[in-house]
Amino acid sequence: MRGAAVVGTSFGCRVHVPALRAAGFDVVALVGRDADKTARRAGRLGIPHACTSLREALALAAVDVVTIATPPDTHAELAIAAAEAGRHVICEKPFALDAGEASAMCDAAARAGITALVGHEFRWSEDRATLGRAIADGAIGAPRFCAIVQYVPLVAEPDARVPDWWFDDARGGGWLGASGSHVVDQVRVWLGEFASVSARLPVVSDRRGVAEDSFAVRASLAGGSEVVLAQTAASFIPHVSGVTAVAGTSGTLELADGDVWLSDRDGRRRLDVPDDLRLPAPPPERDDVRDRFTHLELGPYTRLCEVLAGIETRVPVPTFADGLACTRVLDAIRVSAANGGAAIPLAG
Repeated sequence: MRGAAVVGTSFGCRVHVPALRAAGFDVVALVGRDADKTARRAGRLGIPHACTSLREALALAAVDVVTIATPPDTHAELAIAAAEAGRHVICEKPFALDAGEASAMCDAAARAGITALVGHEFRWSEDRATLGRAIADGAIGAPRFCAIVQYVPLVAEPDARVPDWWFDDARGGGWLGASGSHVVDQVRVWLGEFASVSARLPVVSDRRGVAEDSFAVRASLAGGSEVVLAQTAASFIPHVSGVTAVAGTSGTLELADGDVWLSDRDGRRRLDVPDDLRLPAPPPERDDVRDRFTHLELGPYTRLCEVLAGIETRVPVPTFADGLACTRVLDAIRVSAANGGAAIPLAG
């Protein structure tokens, strides 16, 4: 059995550890900054080595794979160190602070010849993967317009419990990186590369002087589609609500309550999830706010970890190259927002 080291004791313990185990890995090391907390969590999860540095974990011969679930400002240093040590890597999103860091991470992985993946696990979500396959199969003809608009009940209250870096620009905080990176990746998988963006990054909650908790983006894609992406994490609606739909020349696809619906000249009907896109049964939902999305994350993340185990997937695999492409879009969005929503082209 191949061994893995998980860097990060929050999301790393909650999702990375069980996903790696479900994919057939032996989690042999947990890395965290706080020695006591890391030891407690490693003991609770049955992980034999509690380390306070990645270097310590890399010294273990049993470690073949490193997964990184730490704040974004640490990703580049950790990913490059793991790559230079010849370990395969999964690095969380947002991938890097900017495209310069992302490019250096890609270069390190290429030099090392390792498998290097980004934590865009939602590519494997049954509804998103089914919608993407329907687009690829021509169910709506040529895609022309996509809207993803969501209200998320996460940080509406100023005293909401979140990691300290979430609202810190300098550390890669903000809702654009936390959720917008997933949305940008989703659009790229479904519809192709971004050609230009115009954006605003507001703070909707009653906070001052912090990174954004919302984003509003209008984009044009290289393939000709027009896109609207808007989210706020400061919604008081007690559940995620909104619309996700893609309209094409002969039909429209939508996501609704975990199902995919196709509307065309023959009416509206639900699409079945293909057998090869089915996920493992999710764990039960829990009331703990820190655990509120685990039932949505664990199945897709298991599939991501299975890629490192050499298990074949029918979903496009998110590599460091995808992390770089996504980071370039996020950089352009930030430039646009800093310039009053100006249209910012992306290099072809």
